[in-house]
Amino acid sequence: MAHLNQRRSHNVSGDFYVDSSCIDCDTCRWMTPEVFHRASGQSAVYHQPANETERLKALQALLACPTSSIGTIEKPKDIKDAQQSFPLLVADNVYHCGYHAESSFAATSYFIQHPEGNILVDSPRFTPPLAKRFEEMGGIRYLYLTHQDDVADHQKYREHFGCSRILHTDDINTGTREVEIQLTGSEVYQLATDVLIIPVPGHTKGHTVLLYNNKFLFTGDHLAWSARQNQLVGFRNFCWYSWAEQIKSMHQLLNYSFEWVLPGHGRRYHADAETMRHQLNQCLDSMAS
Repeated sequence: MAHLNQRRSHNVSGDFYVDSSCIDCDTCRWMTPEVFHRASGQSAVYHQPANETERLKALQALLACPTSSIGTIEKPKDIKDAQQSFPLLVADNVYHCGYHAESSFAATSYFIQHPEGNILVDSPRFTPPLAKRFEEMGGIRYLYLTHQDDVADHQKYREHFGCSRILHTDDINTGTREVEIQLTGSEVYQLATDVLIIPVPGHTKGHTVLLYNNKFLFTGDHLAWSARQNQLVGFRNFCWYSWAEQIKSMHQLLNYSFEWVLPGHGRRYHADAETMRHQLNQCLDSMAS
C-alpha cells in the first residue's frame, strides 16, 4: 500500500502519486504513459488523469504495480471497475493479466483463451478478482512458466484451478519440484495444435519461449523491446547462465515467423513478420558486438 508521507517530490500535485518504495520496474510507464514517467531513477506522476479513460488506465497501473507504490489521496470509488477490466486485451485472444508480482521481479504475465484449454503464461499475483475473471473466461488448463524467475504464485493457481504447470527441468528448484509437466532436452515441445514451446537456454539454462499461432512469441527474459535503444534486445547484464548460449538461442528464433514479442521484462513489440525478422537480425548484430 502506497504511503502519502513517502510521496515522491517528483509527482505533480493531484490525486495520484508514486511513493519512494518504487523499484523502477517500468510497469506503470508502459501501461499508462499518459500519466507516469521516469524521474531520478523511479516512476512519478507527471500528468494527473484528465478524463475517465486516463483515470481507468491509471487505476489499472495502480493495481498492476508489484510493490503497491502507486496511491491516491482520495479512496477510489471506481477501483472495482479497474479490477474487473483485467485481464486486458492485447490482440485476438491474448490478454495482459496485470497484478505483477514483486516475487517475480515485476514480470508481466499473459493469458491465452484457447479452444484446447486456456494457457496462463508466467504467474501474476493471485488475487480473487483476477481469479474470478479467469473462471468466467473458462479457467486455466496450463500454467506455462518460461523460466525459474517468474513463477510468483504458481502454487496458488494450481490449487485453485487444478492446472498443469509446465517448466523445463533445468530450471526446477525446491519451489517448483512438483510441477506437473517437466520439459527436458532441447527439442521443441508441441503443447497444442498451434502452440510450441521452444527451448532457448541463455538467461537461465532451462529458459523456454512459447510461440502461439505463428504470431505471438512469449519471451520471458529472453527477448524484449528496449525503448531506450529503440530495438529488440537481450539482457546481457541479467544473463545468469551463458551469453554465448543466448546468442545461439536467438539465432534459432530466425526459424520461426511471429508478429508479437510479449516479454516478461522489457516492453512488447508488434510488427509484420518481415520487419520482426529484420529487428531480430539487428538484435543479433548488437549482441555479438
